Amino acid sequence: TIYETPISKAVWQLKQVSKYSRKRILALLDSEYGNASYVNQTKNIEVDSLIRVRSNLCLWSDTEQYSGRGRPKKHGDQFKLNDTQTWWDESETVSVNDPKLGEIKIRKWDKLHFYKSPDLAMNLVLVERLHPSKKDSALKPLWLVWIGDKMPPLSTIYQQYLELAE
Repeated sequence: TIYETPISKAVWQLKQVSKYSRKRILALLDSEYGNASYVNQTKNIEVDSLIRVRSNLCLWSDTEQYSGRGRPKKHGDQFKLNDTQTWWDESETVSVNDPKLGEIKIRKWDKLHFYKSPDLAMNLVLVERLHPSKKDSALKPLWLVWIGDKMPPLSTIYQQYLELAE
């Protein structure tokens, strides 16, 4: 028997669905799929992916322009999700007053990648509740990555992921 991983199963399913769909597929995935293996295996499938990622993840920026000397770098600066000292300015920020969750701050950083998939850029999104109630105080920030053609507006992207979680 062939050993099948959750990622290989998801890749097979996305290939099958994309063959027959007239619209571009949006895959909403949990953190088990937030890695270079998934990204590398789906790069040739016409699919957009919105994936929750672990808060201890490390991503990388694009490199500076090649100087013409030596081997070109594959990775730029390190972006550790759980270390604000490694963060640079976000490319976009919005605030939303959600009827269920209250006031939310959403930030986005562009053109990051996993260490083992330096040629596949993605957008990183951080969703934070600004005033959680005492019963919800254990809710942590939600980290998402978007990989695909046209990212939905930042003010609504978190809703697509949360609909999956319900």
